[in-house]
Amino acid sequence: MKTTTLATLIALALGTALIAHEKKGKHDHDHDHEHGIIAGPTGGRLFTSVEPHAEFFVNADNKIEIRFFNHDNELVAPAGQTVNVIMGERAKPTKLAFAKEGDKLISDQAIPAGNLLPTVVQIKTGADAKTVTERFNLNLSDCPTCEYKEYACICDHDHDHADKKAKEKKK
Repeated sequence: MKTTTLATLIALALGTALIAHEKKGKHDHDHDHEHGIIAGPTGGRLFTSVEPHAEFFVNADNKIEIRFFNHDNELVAPAGQTVNVIMGERAKPTKLAFAKEGDKLISDQAIPAGNLLPTVVQIKTGADAKTVTERFNLNLSDCPTCEYKEYACICDHDHDHADKKAKEKKK
């Protein structure tokens, strides 16, 4: 029994190390892919899980703009990328489609009203590429310590403070 458990733990550790090594070898550039939030050049949230990187930005009309950037944060015109966003209430989600408009993709409709909207972004960089999925709560509050909205905030503070304040008011 102990031998089986030990063998399982060793296999798990080796598998984890192999996966980490494979992921590390996929990029030949020298910038860090942080686990935290990265702000994009336009002030939105940057997804580094796709190449070129995708920036998710909510504009003044409450539509979502998606721009693509290379490793030097230079704008890359959308070519064959497709984006879908599902957000809002689970019982009645809002599904957004995107169309090319100049140097970006823009949603076909505005986001639903509210704050802290559960959001799922699906990005496919080409016809043969796998779909990359990003999940987060879209918090449109202004950050109290930086220039970004909370969904793109890079400050070292608790990003759920707006949600905690709302809970405290209910008490």
